[in-house]
Amino acid sequence: MKVKMLLGFASLSIAAFAASNTYKVQLYQDSVIEGKAFKAGEYKVLFENGNAVIKQGKDAVEVPAHEVMESSKVSSTELVYEDKTNLREIRVGGTSTRIVFEGASPMHAGS
Repeated sequence: MKVKMLLGFASLSIAAFAASNTYKVQLYQDSVIEGKAFKAGEYKVLFENGNAVIKQGKDAVEVPAHEVMESSKVSSTELVYEDKTNLREIRVGGTSTRIVFEGASPMHAGS
């Protein structure tokens, strides 16, 4: 059974940079994305060639993902987990963008 866990903190900051598809993401817990482990911390997520590149310092990991544009903006960032550690999508606060990781079936924002 899949458990949906939303973390929507006003202090959770994801900011879009300039007019690019790059976002700052704060993971407050160790997470797994597409089978790859990420420690809690701040990351940059950018899109290249149909993949999300997740960077922290000089380290970068590429995972299959896509952006989904919703009709309305979300007020604060939400991290959607499939279970306690598997990150399924990121709903970017202040935008209508959702980052959906390919191994996860996308959920509608109202789900």
